[in-house]
Amino acid sequence: MRLAILVFPGSNCDRDMMVAIEKITGRRPSLVWHKESNLDPIDLAIIPGGFSFGDYLRCGALAARSPIINAVLDHAARGGAVMGICNGFQILLETGLLPGVLVQNAGLKYVCRDITMEVCETVVSPFTKNLEAGARLTMPIAHNDGNYFAGEEELARLNDNGQVAFRYADGPAHGLANPNGSALDIAGIISTNGRVMGMMPHPERAISPELGSSDGATLLKGCLEALAS
Repeated sequence: MRLAILVFPGSNCDRDMMVAIEKITGRRPSLVWHKESNLDPIDLAIIPGGFSFGDYLRCGALAARSPIINAVLDHAARGGAVMGICNGFQILLETGLLPGVLVQNAGLKYVCRDITMEVCETVVSPFTKNLEAGARLTMPIAHNDGNYFAGEEELARLNDNGQVAFRYADGPAHGLANPNGSALDIAGIISTNGRVMGMMPHPERAISPELGSSDGATLLKGCLEALAS
């Protein structure tokens, strides 16, 4: 497996993701600075969470115009896999690789806690191939702008096409099931070809029982195995 983790000014989960991938695969993925204009041949590009460029304009808007994004767009156009987590999800929406927008949480407050999400039945995708539809996964969220929104027609299309990857669900986590007001309880979506996924929960922060859950490792391992097969 060949992986690259993109790094922007303000990224704060790049090292967490690097450690998670190394723990699962035994190999350390490369970190690619946003000013680079090329990507080496890879199987998966990961855009991690954080506050790229301080979220000073609009979450992900500046990062989506960084030089490395053109290489990511080329990678995706060739059918390459791309995963965006939290701020990475926001960046994917800003690039147009995924539809919709992420706006401020319905409660108008930053939310940081464990949530439970349910795996949905989706189009064929390496991100969900090795996960059982209906399975519940627990992992943390940490965001201020995680409220997914799209027009009614777009939401219906996502739902009908099997592009909703994960939904917030009732579970052992405390508080309301939907922590941010996302339409259709959406916690993550995938592209029409199944090769691009964005999600708000952080799998890289749930890779062992010592961290409160190993469900993130389950998700990441399943994805990597699907891409390697």
